[in-house]
Amino acid sequence: MIIIEREYITLKGSDDLPQDIYKKFVRQLLLNYLLGSSIAVLGVGGIFIFSTLDLSFAEKNVMVFILLFSILFMITGEYLIFRKHIKKIKHIFHMDDPTYLECQSAFYYVHRFPFLTVRRILGPHLLGLSVPAGTLALISIQLGWLTLPVHYILLAFIGALLIAGMHAFIEYFLTARAIQPVLDILQNTTRKNFSLPLTLDGDVLVSIKTKFLISSLFIGIFPVLLFSLATQVRLDVQVIELEYWSWAILILAVAGAFSAYGSYLLFRDIIHPINTLLKGMKDVRENHLSPAKELYGDEFSSVIKGFNMMVDGLKERNETNRLLLESFYQTLSTALDARDPYTAGHSLRVSEFSLLIGKQAGLDLIQMEQLKNAALLHDIGKIGIRDEVLLKDGKLTEEEFRQIKLHPLLGANILEQVLPKEAIASLIPGVRNHHERYDGFGYPDQLVGIQIPIFGRIIAVADAFDAMTSDRPYRKGMSITKALSVLESGKGTQWDPYFVEIFVKIIQNRENRLPVASSG
Repeated sequence: MIIIEREYITLKGSDDLPQDIYKKFVRQLLLNYLLGSSIAVLGVGGIFIFSTLDLSFAEKNVMVFILLFSILFMITGEYLIFRKHIKKIKHIFHMDDPTYLECQSAFYYVHRFPFLTVRRILGPHLLGLSVPAGTLALISIQLGWLTLPVHYILLAFIGALLIAGMHAFIEYFLTARAIQPVLDILQNTTRKNFSLPLTLDGDVLVSIKTKFLISSLFIGIFPVLLFSLATQVRLDVQVIELEYWSWAILILAVAGAFSAYGSYLLFRDIIHPINTLLKGMKDVRENHLSPAKELYGDEFSSVIKGFNMMVDGLKERNETNRLLLESFYQTLSTALDARDPYTAGHSLRVSEFSLLIGKQAGLDLIQMEQLKNAALLHDIGKIGIRDEVLLKDGKLTEEEFRQIKLHPLLGANILEQVLPKEAIASLIPGVRNHHERYDGFGYPDQLVGIQIPIFGRIIAVADAFDAMTSDRPYRKGMSITKALSVLESGKGTQWDPYFVEIFVKIIQNRENRLPVASSG
């Protein structure tokens, strides 16, 4: 059986398993057949026969028997052919471990299923109905059970051909809609199991031009042909004018209803892939780069393939841009660390500590990526500080400290020059505000509490801890225990208490898991 996790099944929010989808597919085909047969054979055909022919009560009973026997014969033939046609689809849904090629073959076969439906209707359906019906009608005429001209059998066969064509027309569009969940689950399966798409590779199984041509013929010509055929029979019988027009209006109403329904099916068949592409373009605009599913066998197959190639290209471009930006951030961070060997690795450690806090705080993947890069660049403004100030070993003067305090603004100004702006904008608050204090006495903007951007509050904790525990030329770094104690004492004044608590627990847990050195 095809194995697939529930989150991969996106059939209108359904969480059905593959075999459930197959059973629904078969049930839908059965409902479609009953609907199409009811409209074509019992609806149009029944009305055509019993409203056009002037039959006695006994003759009507004979005609009902002929019709029912022929329908039974037709259904038997169609059922046998249907079992043969459905076998390949059933097989793929009951395989333990289908290969990609088997899924691809089934995918192509399912796309052809509407054509097979048309063949069933124009083969066993038409012949299975008209041949026994014509034979029984001819025998009944010879036995005197029906008082109809023999040439009516020829007219009846022409009518049966029209009705079968109408039925095939309806079934084609209904089946084209019914196969879409099956195509969907086949694509989901191969995408999950093989990381490969299923595609028609742009093949056009039936062109839109052909659809429109055949649809126009049926919608435009069928009512006229049916009406002409019925008129030919009706005018052989003497009727008064009122009766004739009552009958004529009924026939035209039935034919008109079919034409309207056919037009609706054609419209739905065309509008569905258009809506799929419109949704896909909306997703692209919102940067949700998901390929459109290949559910169509006409020219829209090529359009969908082109759209998916565009989506793949955008994904590759985005990944390239991401790697370029990642390299840019690393390069800037490395350039900063190269100026002061005593702080080498500081930015990387601050980024790692910030990610520990962000993960525990529940930031999503996009925020985590932004936090990592903002922390890498948090001190980038120090590039603009003179070496004699930045690299001074001793205590800074008030003026020198004022210059050092400019580095968050310098860093924000540097990043604001990077293009495209939207790629870097999310990092700027963390760079600008990582020296704000929770009580409002920080710099450069003297923000208070949660007015400080979340990246600034997280980086402030990570930056302080690494600064306290790192060695400097003029002092030795604090112990981890002492640094954590300082962070605890500054909760709510210098640092956000929530992020301090998270970080302290993370470091304490990590320290407790370290192996104890042997005393021997």
